[in-house]
Amino acid sequence: MASPYRFDRMELAGSLGDLGTLLPLALGMVLINGLHPGGLLLSIGLFYVLSGGYFKVTVPVQPMKVIGAYAVATGIGAPQILASGFLMGVMLLLIGASGAMTLIGRYTPRAVIRGVQLSTGVLLLSQGVKLMLGTSRYQVLQQVAEPYLRVQSLGPLPLGILIGVTGSLLTLLLLENRKLPAGLLVVFGGLAVGLLLGTREGLSGLHVGLHFPAILPFGFPSGADFTFAVFALVLPQIPMTLGNAVIAYVDLSQEYFGNESRKLTYRSACLSMGVANLSSFMFGGMPLCHGAGGLAAHYRFGARTAGSNVLIGVLFVVMATFLGNQAIGVVKLLPMAVLGVLLVFAGSQLALTITDLEDRKGFFVALIMLGITLASSLAYGFMAGLFLAHVLKSDKLKV
Repeated sequence: MASPYRFDRMELAGSLGDLGTLLPLALGMVLINGLHPGGLLLSIGLFYVLSGGYFKVTVPVQPMKVIGAYAVATGIGAPQILASGFLMGVMLLLIGASGAMTLIGRYTPRAVIRGVQLSTGVLLLSQGVKLMLGTSRYQVLQQVAEPYLRVQSLGPLPLGILIGVTGSLLTLLLLENRKLPAGLLVVFGGLAVGLLLGTREGLSGLHVGLHFPAILPFGFPSGADFTFAVFALVLPQIPMTLGNAVIAYVDLSQEYFGNESRKLTYRSACLSMGVANLSSFMFGGMPLCHGAGGLAAHYRFGARTAGSNVLIGVLFVVMATFLGNQAIGVVKLLPMAVLGVLLVFAGSQLALTITDLEDRKGFFVALIMLGITLASSLAYGFMAGLFLAHVLKSDKLKV
């Protein structure tokens, strides 16, 4: 029987594949909403290591995007973000333990799953292009395309676009290369650019020591924080989490890993995220989830075992433990455009899963979901897709 762990250059490259999803929202919630980098990075690292160790396959760790995007855009306080993480943790534990998630998954048609994956993939691809162009929400708030580079352009050409195009071409050239994996070249090349041209903000006072995270660093959220979190953050997040981070994710994992992914079910995915969010709440970290897009990113850049989880997870734990809140200075070395390259290829990989749909009705459902998602949100797209897929089972309706 093959080992569930490998520690080679492909696993290392694959472990870095989802940084484009993870780091922009993490940076935003640290710099704009005031979360502590040490607790946030520790929560991410532990979730990577423990989930990979339990499921024995590559497992993605991502921020909850509805909560993260709203938080960064509005600048709400850390206690409100933590309240949303606590509530999501409790709700996911209840949904998973009660068996409700298994029932929801059973009545979710394949076309809806593919619609979630297509919609998520297009959103990731679009966000990747925005990171290269300097028009993502985080970059707009910072009022500069590359906030942590001293040089913004080479003549008339914006540096972010140059990095993005170069990184994309190298990725296309080396995507199947095992000796020089594309993910390693793009990420380490980006770090080199950051060291050469970066502002090195946060690195001047960097010193190594032992940093233990505080428990409930912001105290326990108030009743007002919880009330706000329910209506503004949690209710919009739930449908997206169930659609993308449970149903679409579990389906994709089983497609990639087959029987090796047998421990990953709708129920266990919910319970995993529930425990992770309660732990992240205790350390003052951001709400976390799994996700089909994250898995597609890791897999496309070379991850095939839980070894990728150990590699990236230990990296985050080491940064949190030995650098504490100063670890954010290291994160800032990566240009935004490099994260964009990773997102473009993660998104395109995920969107391509639609190609196994065999009938017009299935494609129609997936495309309608994409349209609704682009016009509103994935939560509405998921609910509309469920309704439409069941209605179209009637032979009287044609598309």
